[in-house]
Amino acid sequence: MSASVLSPTRPLGGISGLLQVASLLGLVLLLLKAAQVFLCKQWLLKAVQEFPCPPPHWLYGHSQQSAFHYDILKPYVGLMADSVRVMLDKWEELISQDSHLEIFGHVSMMTLDTIMKCTFSHQSSVQTDRHLDFLDSLLFARMGNGSSLSDKDLRAEVDTFMFEGHDTTASSISWILYALAAHPAHQQRCREEIQSLLGDGASITWDHLDQMPYTTMCIKEALRLYLPVPSVSRELSKPITFPDGRSLPRGIIIGLSFYALHHNPNLVLSLQVFDLSRFAPGSARHSHAFLPFSGGPRDCIGKQFAMTELKVAVALTLLRFELAPDPSRVPAPIPRIVLKSKNGIYLRLRKLL
Repeated sequence: MSASVLSPTRPLGGISGLLQVASLLGLVLLLLKAAQVFLCKQWLLKAVQEFPCPPPHWLYGHSQQSAFHYDILKPYVGLMADSVRVMLDKWEELISQDSHLEIFGHVSMMTLDTIMKCTFSHQSSVQTDRHLDFLDSLLFARMGNGSSLSDKDLRAEVDTFMFEGHDTTASSISWILYALAAHPAHQQRCREEIQSLLGDGASITWDHLDQMPYTTMCIKEALRLYLPVPSVSRELSKPITFPDGRSLPRGIIIGLSFYALHHNPNLVLSLQVFDLSRFAPGSARHSHAFLPFSGGPRDCIGKQFAMTELKVAVALTLLRFELAPDPSRVPAPIPRIVLKSKNGIYLRLRKLL
């Protein structure tokens, strides 16, 4: 809109004037809606700070609140470990009959169990040691005028948290375990690192998670190869012009392929090589050449929760099992909302003594 349109000396008239008024009203309504969403999130943040419970999903990963979020996540490590151990116990029973195991379904059930415990206190010690969980914090949250969140707002918060805390982490863990199975030397070095830190794994805490540098690099390289969400779509809020001169208008829907980004030969050398140097300290990797959780203001709202669960699952699994690929059933990646395999993800498991 030009400056002359807003000039008080230029009269509004006819169809043109009406369109200008409608445009201004639309802009005002858009700004009011944005302010409402912002205030809603600020009220929710205040609510969760007043109760000893996990914050709403959109808070995770925002650096300005990272210390608070880390404190919130610390108690979750034990809940995550409990869910992983249940899965591994089941695997021990199953491989006594057949060492070949399709893991995606089991991992998916484990991540669902985890998110139910962390989000809704499902099957937790809620009866004896009541704590306010994520859903409680939403139900108790009050707007500035004293009103509660609407049913629509509640559903939106819970739906997003359930998706990002369940499907995406299930995909991530399954593919990470497959990548480690396909690279036994890296798998063994991770295991040795974890054994030196955790012993038999009877206890794993938040403080352990930052002491696994080699394992963390393996997790990130696996996420580069098999990122959980291959692509997203966005509506442009303003026109954009690319370096080559081409441009797109405001309002158009564009697709962003993170899979293509992670396999772009201009950004990543030796694409199919499992190379940890990409994530070594001091690496020259571009900050936006690796986006398993997206980036910017619309990055993954659950990335800290997810990385915590990935480390717990990988650590406890490697302590108990040696992983090998099943050569007769090589996974065939297929992009859906999350990255899956057409024929499942089969591994050969050997129980470690």
